[in-house]
Amino acid sequence: MAKLSVELNRYFFEEERNEKVTLAEILTLAGERIFGFLLVILALPSALPLPAPGYSTPFGIAIFFLAVQLIIGRDYPWLPVKILKGSMKLETVQKFVNMGTPWIQRIENITKPRLTYICNSPPGRVMLGIAIALMAISMMIPIPGTNTLPAMGIFVTSFGLIEDDGAISLFGLILCALGAALSTSILIAVVWGGSSLLDVIKEQLGR
Repeated sequence: MAKLSVELNRYFFEEERNEKVTLAEILTLAGERIFGFLLVILALPSALPLPAPGYSTPFGIAIFFLAVQLIIGRDYPWLPVKILKGSMKLETVQKFVNMGTPWIQRIENITKPRLTYICNSPPGRVMLGIAIALMAISMMIPIPGTNTLPAMGIFVTSFGLIEDDGAISLFGLILCALGAALSTSILIAVVWGGSSLLDVIKEQLGR
């Protein structure tokens, strides 16, 4: 099967597409790696270092649905028709693919099947599913700073699922843990006041 970066560029740039792209259409690209593929695609817009207003919450909901099914051991994902029919403008998708392709290619260059039990065994998939579900909840929170790092954690963890690379998925779990710490600190700062980890990081960078 072709690499993800190759398939995305072929599908969105080389073939003729409608003005809007639905999630149901993207499903046709997934093949046997459908869970990892969908999770990567849904996490990509929020994981990129550019604003993705309006996408984090609905995509977070879809990711949460997929994560729960990963936990319970489904072989093929189910998503509500409303989510499957959700669409984005083709030019918006192409912008995300253009920005995401270099990052995808960097990960592709270092991925290979290893520690495959983490991606294929029921306990491993439960562990990954729980982490992804928690990060999806963080993506749904409409507060700046609670979306990007959790989405990056989902993106990297799910890339490991695509390639059966447990090492990459474990690195993704580290990003998920950092995302959880950052989001928790932001929520605490919003509710009780004080500085979040994001504030501390900005302050240190400012020095």
